Amino acid sequence: MFIRNGKSFSKGAEIKIYLVGGYVRDELLHRPSGDKDFVVVGATQKELQNLGFKKVGKDFPVFLHPETNEEYAMARKEKKVSAGHDGFDFDFNSNITLKEDLLRRDLTINAIAKDLDSGELIDPYNGKSDIESKTLRHISEHFSEDPLRVLRVARFMAQLGDFTISPETIEIMKAIVKSGELESLSGERIFMELKKGLLSSKPSLFIKTLDDVGALEVLFPELEKLKGVPQKEKYHPEGDAFVHTLLVLDSSVNLSNELDIRFSCLVHDLGKGLTSEDLLPSHKGHEKAGLDPIKNLCERLKVPTKMRDLALKVCEYHLHCHKAPELRASTVLKLFKGLDVFRNPDILEKFLICCESDNLGKLSQSYPQKTFFKKAFNAINSLDTLEVTKKFKGKELGEQIDQLRIKVIKDIQTNFIWPSKE
Repeated sequence: MFIRNGKSFSKGAEIKIYLVGGYVRDELLHRPSGDKDFVVVGATQKELQNLGFKKVGKDFPVFLHPETNEEYAMARKEKKVSAGHDGFDFDFNSNITLKEDLLRRDLTINAIAKDLDSGELIDPYNGKSDIESKTLRHISEHFSEDPLRVLRVARFMAQLGDFTISPETIEIMKAIVKSGELESLSGERIFMELKKGLLSSKPSLFIKTLDDVGALEVLFPELEKLKGVPQKEKYHPEGDAFVHTLLVLDSSVNLSNELDIRFSCLVHDLGKGLTSEDLLPSHKGHEKAGLDPIKNLCERLKVPTKMRDLALKVCEYHLHCHKAPELRASTVLKLFKGLDVFRNPDILEKFLICCESDNLGKLSQSYPQKTFFKKAFNAINSLDTLEVTKKFKGKELGEQIDQLRIKVIKDIQTNFIWPSKE
């Protein structure tokens, strides 16, 4: 077959296959790796297709291996011809060298190749050295040609956790922001990077890196508005609303790996960015005020509907959850209905995880509210409504079932032991 030990020959010319990019980087970092990326050097499109490879790339040739279905890209060079992430022309003739292909990549740590024949690392831009020093460094001046790289660097900071960005690369990122090219990125592409950042081990670093280079105001102005916004120290000893949001986001990592939960934690307090100065540090009504910013953000980034809906519910009702010891039984029931838990019971667990993360973001550890709401909901679900169903119909039936639910909630409240505030 064409690839045996990573090498084959066609018409006397050697065709070489190299493993490149993130997979090689993660091997060197001893991290779990995703899909393998292969680069083909010395082949034409026709030669690959004759060998059974299926072409799937639109902008540039990418081929699926006939047996493994893995992706193989032809080595290529690129030239900036217009503004934006997609403003490139590509050259992928069979004379393109591996070094030329690696030069077009963003960071040195992503420009290391592995020879599939010998296992030798090809590292023309000293990526291995930057891995050892835990440095994110651009390869060349071409880094500035693609605005998406600002987001990618922020994402790598969040994923790798303990890296720093070289001062020269930071300056280039700031220049990209000032150029206005970030505004050319589509909402879908921004969300794709946000998703990867949120699912990382330290998602706050994604947001903080964007803020450090001035990109947060352009890409996520709703979050930028939280910077420096004071909160009541009694409830928020951690500091301003932006600091709190980042703490909440990182706290969610220890409780869940679900994207919709982390996104909801990120946006749960957007309303605080709209509080008038004469009310500060109080944020009365910030829950309702935050709904429109979330809707606008989700529309701009094309956020999936279910993710948006959870974020809206967390924003609107998280204070109700925190105030559980003070709520009337009827209000607890209204909360359940507002969350739509009777038709979508799974949402309760996600909502409670978000609220617990919010509490952890206040530098507090205990969160008995989660236990209370679970007990109350389980008790309601265990209700026997057969008798009232026989006696009542329509609106009256609903009212009678609600009375039974409220009675059950009152019983839970009576027997639930809340920790002392002292």
